[in-house]
Order: sequence, then C-alpha cells, then structure tokens
Amino acid sequence: MKVTFPVFYHLWAELQEWTVPDFHYAVCDWLGKKGRLALLMMPRGHAKSSILDVYNAWKFYTDPTEQILHQGSTDPDAYKVSRGTERVLETHPLTQEVKKVRGETQRWWVNGSTDVRYGSLYARGITSTVTGHRATEIQNDDVEVPQNIATPDAREKLRYRLSEQVHIMIPGGSKLFVGTPHTHDSLYTDVQNMGADCLILRAFQKEARFEEYQPAYMVDFHPQYVFTGMGSTCAVLKEGADYTYADGVITMMRRHAGIIDFYADALWPDRFTPLIMAERRKECRTVNEWDSQYMLRAKPIHDIRLDPDKINIYDNEIEYVERNNVLVATLGNTKITFSRAYWDVAEGKVGNDASVLSFVLNDDDGNLYWHEAAGLMGGIEEQCAEIRRIVDLYHIPNVTVETNGIGKFAPAFLRKSLAGSGCSVTEFVTSGNKDGRILAALETPLSGGILWAHERVANGPAFPQMRDWIPGVKNQPDDYLDSCSGAILCTPVRIGTGYIKPSGAQWVPSGGTYTLSSSFGV
Repeated sequence: MKVTFPVFYHLWAELQEWTVPDFHYAVCDWLGKKGRLALLMMPRGHAKSSILDVYNAWKFYTDPTEQILHQGSTDPDAYKVSRGTERVLETHPLTQEVKKVRGETQRWWVNGSTDVRYGSLYARGITSTVTGHRATEIQNDDVEVPQNIATPDAREKLRYRLSEQVHIMIPGGSKLFVGTPHTHDSLYTDVQNMGADCLILRAFQKEARFEEYQPAYMVDFHPQYVFTGMGSTCAVLKEGADYTYADGVITMMRRHAGIIDFYADALWPDRFTPLIMAERRKECRTVNEWDSQYMLRAKPIHDIRLDPDKINIYDNEIEYVERNNVLVATLGNTKITFSRAYWDVAEGKVGNDASVLSFVLNDDDGNLYWHEAAGLMGGIEEQCAEIRRIVDLYHIPNVTVETNGIGKFAPAFLRKSLAGSGCSVTEFVTSGNKDGRILAALETPLSGGILWAHERVANGPAFPQMRDWIPGVKNQPDDYLDSCSGAILCTPVRIGTGYIKPSGAQWVPSGGTYTLSSSFGV
C-alpha cells in the first residue's frame, strides 16, 4: 500500500527537520489529486520548487515507469529540480528501491523503469528542442520569466513551444504549470481559461489599497501588514505608532507619501514577517512587480509608463448634421470641433511594422478622442483605398502623412485616391527621438484624464502595445502609439473644413440617441 503525497512529504520534512506550514500540506494534497491539466501558483520564496522535488520522487515511488519531462525557463533552471529530485530519491526512507540507476542530470532512469529511450526524468529549458521526447507528465516550472516574455513576439514564441508539448505527451498523461505571472498577457491566464485544475495561493488573503493619502481609511479587516510606498520609498507602518484601528476604521497618526497597502491573513507569517516582506518590497522596482510576484496578478513587472487603464472608453459614433452648408459633428452630447488624422506609413505586410492611420477628435474642453486606429494592409495603393473609405466615413478634412522612409512615396498616391473627397494631404518628416515624441503626445493627456478611446481602439492592438511599451527599448512594437502621437501633435483641423455635400439626395444624419459610457467630460 503506497502512502499519499502529504504523508510522503511529511516523512521527508521530518528527515530534513523542517517546520512545515499548513499550506504546504494543502499543496501536497492538491498535487496528489490534481487533474490532467493543472496550475499551481504561489508567491516567490514559498518553496514551490522544493515541494516539486519531493513530488517527483513520490511519483516514481508510486510508479517507477513514470516518465517526467521537466521544463524550466533555461536548462540550468530545469537541472536544479532534476538534482533536487535525485537527492530525495537517494535519502527518502520510502524510495530506497527506486533510486536513480543510470544517466546524468539532464536525463536519468530510476530502478524499475521499463523505458530504454526517453528516461524517467528529462530536464530541459523551455527553448530547448524536445520534439522527439515522450512523457507521462510534463511540468512547466517558472517558464514565464522577464527574459522570454518582454515582447509580444517573445510571448508568442513561448506559447508555440508550449503548444508542441501536446505531441510529446503519452495519451492519458498530465500537464502541470507552476509559477508566477510576469506580464498582463500571462500564459497562466490562458491555462486558467482552458479549464485547468488551479490552486492559487497569494501572499495575503485580505488586502486593501489606496492610491493617495487620507486621514482615515475604511477597511473591513484588522490589518496585520501595512506598507507605504514601493522600492526605496517603502516603509512598514506599526499599529499604535503610525495608525490606530477600531471598528473598520484605520486612523492615521502621521501623513504618508505614495500608495498604502493593508494586508491580513498572510500565507506564511512565521517566515515572512512584516519586516521581511518590507525588505522584499524595497527590492521591487514597481507596484506591478510586487502585485505579480506576491499577489499573483497578471501584470507586467515593469512600470507601465503609458497605462491604457487610465483611458476613458466610449462606444459612440460621430453624428453629423449640415447647418447653413457647414458640417457640425457631435459625439453623444458633446460637440466635436477639431480632428486630426495621421498615417504612419509601412509596407502593410504580415510580420513587418504596422501601417497605421489614427483619427483623433477634439472637443472645446480639450478632451481628445482616439476614434480610429486602423491597421492598413497591402501595397500603398491598397492602403490608400482603405484610407479613402475611412475619410468618406468620417468626413475627415485632412490626413497628415509621415514621409520618412517608404512614406516619401505615399502622399502622391493618397492625393490621387482622395480626389473629389475634399480631404487634403499634409506631408510631415519626423526627426528626433521617437520615444520622446510618444511621451510628449500621450503622457500628459493620460495623466490628466482627458484621453478617450473608442472601444474598437481599446479592443485592438493599440492597448497591448501601450502596456508593453518601455521607453528606451529598441525594436519594440510601437506603430499604433507612434500613429496616435503623430495625430495628437499635428495641427488640428476644424470640423467642416473641405466638406463636400454628397451628390444626389440631401444627406441626412442618423437620428439615433447615444450616451457615452463614462460621464467624464460630457
């Protein structure tokens, strides 16, 4: 009769003279019963890799014919678990008949294995070639790290590597993901959405965050950990010295700077005391890094300089009405007075830089409405035909064309395509630092809350580019940001300029009534 994994782990912990927290036994119980697709997420430093070493040894103890493919972010990282599993097999009192009998760190066999080709445990990095392997269990241990998810292309490459594993798994086998998220576009979110059996244990079970100082805060739990600031500005606050708590109200005894986080019910309070966690928080460069590594939220660990969550979203379309041969535009109840359209020209081929036309509106209060961010495909003439369609749809009075590089040929083709539309073409040569231009155009409207975006823009490639974008990084996708910043920085044109009345019957706008999805600015 084989023992369960919690018992197996307990015997090993006694041998190692460990003091085992209760949540370790909960993890062991879950690992022993998990489904064929499973996800384990625990904060950094909470011993998930140590548990995995013992778990692998238990797998061989229960069935020496098991074949485990263990993949880490790199070969050396995967070898750590290989060596850890081997050590458990060598010294655990229940595995003396299932020790390693041959092989090296990368691939080895246990006594009782019936396989002659693939090995009992095969350890490789996620970017290493394993297409010819076979396994009954595939483990992905911290394969999502900053080095391999920095760009959308890198994340796509990682997902491609993971997709190959379906061909490696022996029918009836299982797949286990272990790790912490490092990006908003986390593969662990994908795994959850696939219906995986999940165990997600955050550093704290109760939390409340406030972005700005208040003399008192309403919190529905008694905080045990209180932190202000992040990185070098982090400080741990103490009850009685810095604040008081009574009946759900935290009253501050002194002013603090920056954000303040209140936490309770720590996962491992004996090991991770407030002072220890404050030290770790000081090592985190951004709030996102803290949230992703300890609260297990899918966020990029870098500081998002252009946070699309600060953009107001609307779903209205422009309504036009002709008054005394002048075109008047409204967006919901807001009168639109100016517009700007900017074409950041590229070849429009899959895999190349995107060719993007951004259309931005203005109201009299200074709000900016990013109404269209159209990715254009095909040759220059095909792109110009699509721009003509957009110009006619929105009665755009002027398009500014970035004439750097391939763009120097675009204005002539665009003028030909726009003939008879009343839309003029302005040529513009960019110079200087592109990152500085993007920041100059977008950062102030974002921080001031005056930038809006239509929901089709929010649901397109533009917002992911904003989350990923890091000033100073070369060759990162930024075409949608460059196009929008160009539109914002170019000279606005008053609505109705160049307007040509449609031929035939008099054009009449739709009579629908719309309401913006947020009340800001309207």
